[in-house]
Order: sequence, then structure tokens, then C-alpha cells
Amino acid sequence: MIPAPLAWFVFTGLFSPGPNVILLTASGARFGFAATLPHILGVASGVGITAGLTGLGLGAAITALPVLEGLLKLVAAAWILYLAWRLWRSTSAPRAEGKGRPFTYLEAVLFQWVNPKVWAVALAASSFVAERGAVGAGLTLAVAFSVINLGVCLFWTSAGHLLGRLLRDEALWRRFMRVMALAMAASAGMVFL
Repeated sequence: MIPAPLAWFVFTGLFSPGPNVILLTASGARFGFAATLPHILGVASGVGITAGLTGLGLGAAITALPVLEGLLKLVAAAWILYLAWRLWRSTSAPRAEGKGRPFTYLEAVLFQWVNPKVWAVALAASSFVAERGAVGAGLTLAVAFSVINLGVCLFWTSAGHLLGRLLRDEALWRRFMRVMALAMAASAGMVFL
């Protein structure tokens, strides 16, 4: 069972804007809800895996090795800035034929390894389940993050899908994607906090 304080913490941590929220909202707007389903499922799975491994002690091991932690931060910031650049260049209207594609399931799972927000929330959440031992903490965090984040992902993708229906004007669409790109680039700074 997921303790209520942990559930609330995970929900607020994952629901607030960050790389996943920005990418899912933009993907829902650009490609539609159905086409974004693999991305949704990949995020929910990847977040659960990352949180579970954090509960097992991987997060503490990474933060104990400053060189590895620094390298991961640089890779994360570079990848997030690359994704922001791709969003900035996404000027074609929603659901335009032959213009890009949403993340695949595997890409979304792997992105969680360089998503600083997921690591930060998972590391902080591990304090809620420390008394359960490594395996208990890992399982609790994996289930809590996957289940709660699935709902978060469904919400933001749906919101993006609805926005995509409203943003038929090319100029409005371009502004929306530029705002998403700037928000994504700003989230790269979270890596170094």
C-alpha cells in the first residue's frame, strides 16, 4: 500500500511542470493523444524504474560519486537542451503529415535516466519509505511513481491534445511550441540545483 503522504508528495512533484510534462503536452498537441500513448506508457514505466532503483540505493550511490554525478548532470542538461531545440524548430501545425514523430516507448523509458526532476523527486521520496528496507522501499517507490505518474501523463497529454485542436493558426502554433521550448530549456537549469 502507498502511504498517503508519499502519494501526495509524488503527485505534486510529478504533476508540476518539468521535462516530462512539457514533452507530453507538446506531443499531445502535435501528434494527438493516441499517437502519444507509447510515450505516456514509457514515461510511467521509466519513472517507476528510476524511483524503484533509487529506493534500492542507486540514487545514494550516484550522489556519493561526485564525478559520476557531475557527468550525469552534464549529459542531462545537454539532452534537455537538444530536446528544447527540437521543440523550437517544430513549426508545422498539429498533426502535419510527415513532420516528426512522438517518442517511442523505449525512448521515453530511457529519457527518465537523464531527467533531473525525476531523480530529485525520487531521492526526496525515498525518505518516506526508508524504514521498509531497500527492497520494500524500491517496490513501494516503483509502484507509487508508475501508477501516479500514469494519471499525470494522461492528464497533460489530454490537455495538449485539446490545445492542438485550438491552435490551428500557424502563428499561434509557432508561439505555443516556442513557449514549450523555452520552458524545456529553462528546465535544463534544474540539473544543477
